[in-house]
Amino acid sequence: MSELRNLPSVDKLINSPQGSEWIAGHGRALTVEAIRLTLDDARAGHKSGSPLPSQADLLGKIADKLEFWAAPTLRQVINATGVIIHTNLGRAPMSAAAIEAARQASLGYSNLEYDLAQGQRGSRSLHAETLLTRLTGAEAALVVNNNAAAVLLALTALAHRRRVVIARSQLVEIGGGFRVPDVMKQSGAKLVEIGATNRVHLRDYQQAIADQPIKLVMRAHRSNFAIVGFTAEPAFDEIVAAAHMADIPVLDDLGSGALLDTARFGLAHEPMAQESIDAGADLVCFSGDKLLGGPQAGIIVGRSELVVKLKKHPLARAVRSDKMALAALSATLSHYLRDEALSEIPIWRMISAPQAEMQARAQGWATSLEFGKVIPGQSTVGGGSLPRESIPTFLLALDLPHPDRFLKQLRQNDPPIIGRIQDGLAVFDPRTVLSEQDEIFLKGIRNINKREGR
Repeated sequence: MSELRNLPSVDKLINSPQGSEWIAGHGRALTVEAIRLTLDDARAGHKSGSPLPSQADLLGKIADKLEFWAAPTLRQVINATGVIIHTNLGRAPMSAAAIEAARQASLGYSNLEYDLAQGQRGSRSLHAETLLTRLTGAEAALVVNNNAAAVLLALTALAHRRRVVIARSQLVEIGGGFRVPDVMKQSGAKLVEIGATNRVHLRDYQQAIADQPIKLVMRAHRSNFAIVGFTAEPAFDEIVAAAHMADIPVLDDLGSGALLDTARFGLAHEPMAQESIDAGADLVCFSGDKLLGGPQAGIIVGRSELVVKLKKHPLARAVRSDKMALAALSATLSHYLRDEALSEIPIWRMISAPQAEMQARAQGWATSLEFGKVIPGQSTVGGGSLPRESIPTFLLALDLPHPDRFLKQLRQNDPPIIGRIQDGLAVFDPRTVLSEQDEIFLKGIRNINKREGR
């Protein structure tokens, strides 16, 4: 136990040249904590029979602890999985203009809630409203934190303690355990289920409306799964007509937020916000960071009188969007207004990129690396959008003894590289790797391959 006396004291380490460097880089309090914990670990290890660390090892452990604590946990990664809107990897990467808009909004003060013309308090809801109404044809718009918040706000403001009709086939669950019935319950709305799991008819809506007082009719788009086989569902405009005959508003939860027709790119048609407005929906809710390709946001468009009710509801303040998201969203919407979404918004560049371009990039990777082969594959849209749909692509495939170990090491790269295993091969899809990331991506592959001794 006398060997423990050889450990330096906390004061000695703090007053050492290394201690001064740590304090300058990490602050005194964090440095003291790192030193104390490292010394405690050394003592505990020695009592268990382990030798005391050398002076160099001790200093290294303290430095590693400080670096680990100070390192950000949210990091940029290279997505080579081929999943375009990857929920676990932050969904949609934003355009350069959207990133710059968010940066400018955060540099100093902004007119977030200030009317420059009148010189008095304004409203943050105005910043994206004009763009949204122009693009969708709606009378008014409101932006909140995400689409779940948008649906919760709409149900709470319009149907608290009142009955809301929805088809059983639309009682969906999306990622993270978010379920439409749970949100409806949380809002205080009373759920009125109609139809069967696979079949719902117009008469089901008409009967529910005739049998009891209904405050709202809701449709929830099945954006992350498909019902096939013996199915039936009335057209949306028929549902709207049946509701409006009884003077009942219709809420359409689209989720994915498409403003472009996905069928143009060989995919199934994804319902668009402007189509719902044209069909007569009174309110339409959708996401900003899925097929819209912008920041996380929940967007509500529709009739002015209903949107005003939502804006005035106390919950609106709790779920409101922040200045950076509003700036980035406005910049993203401007791309659609200027008809440049395909060239400026990353996810639409990925979706629309031709197969030949993917083959050329994958071949370029293989040539640069001087190993690997190019094979055909499939990219997916992801993000709870377009289930069962895929886009032909080409993959860089590496035949490795331990592909899972190789991918794990790539995840420890700086920046981390995320690939996948297909048929025993480590594969990487150029469709989801931004072109400006190519050199960093290839460097990471080379480094790990060299570390593996190949």
